[in-house]
Amino acid sequence: EVQLVESGGGLVQAGGSLRLSCAASGFTSDDDYSLGWFRQAPGKEREAVSCITASDGSTYYRNSVKGRSTIYTDNTKNMVYLQVNSLKPEDTAVYYCAADLDTTAQSMCQLRRPDYLGQGTQVTVSS
Repeated sequence: EVQLVESGGGLVQAGGSLRLSCAASGFTSDDDYSLGWFRQAPGKEREAVSCITASDGSTYYRNSVKGRSTIYTDNTKNMVYLQVNSLKPEDTAVYYCAADLDTTAQSMCQLRRPDYLGQGTQVTVSS
């Protein structure tokens, strides 16, 4: 069973930076998968922020974070990180680590319901 555990959320001032971390486990050597980050703000639908294809490192970013965010994995592909710079109050949300089998980064980020989601970590950006 795939498990995802996030860390790194918190309260940050606008203009600041944050790195979210996610420990992913439960994949087999035969699995083809993508990892990513979704977020949900109060009263809004969950949306994809960024995704990465584990096998080749290809990435996808939503337009609102493009240019100020970086998603990356470690060599083992068991950790996925999201670095977000120049944070804005509209980035405030619960951020969820996500995983999806047999998909690319772009396809995963177009999903509303990836196969697996972590428990979420709160990110609050104060103005």
